[in-house]
Amino acid sequence: MEIHAAENHQYDSIINALAQLKADGYTSNFNLRATHLEDTALQLKLFPDDFEVKKIFRFEGESDPADSSIVYAIESKSGNIKGVLINAYGAYADTVSTEIIAKLQYNPKNI
Repeated sequence: MEIHAAENHQYDSIINALAQLKADGYTSNFNLRATHLEDTALQLKLFPDDFEVKKIFRFEGESDPADSSIVYAIESKSGNIKGVLINAYGAYADTVSTEIIAKLQYNPKNI
């Protein structure tokens, strides 16, 4: 099951969500680091003050609820970099800064 926090789009899989996001210009692939997001291909680091979460898609495994992921549509504040971050629920809880955790929390006022 997918929950989209920003709009009324429903996707039946992560692959479909990623395909649409790519078509919408979200072409960078971000990795979660302790204090920032990183696109290694572009040698780019975005710290919490450098980006906004524009959309969130939550996917829960149908056969195993523990098999769950969140897809974040990320945009730099300058607007020139758009990309995605895929993360398992809670996987970042002990490994990243509180600033990154706060930035990735769902807040309907920010989306």
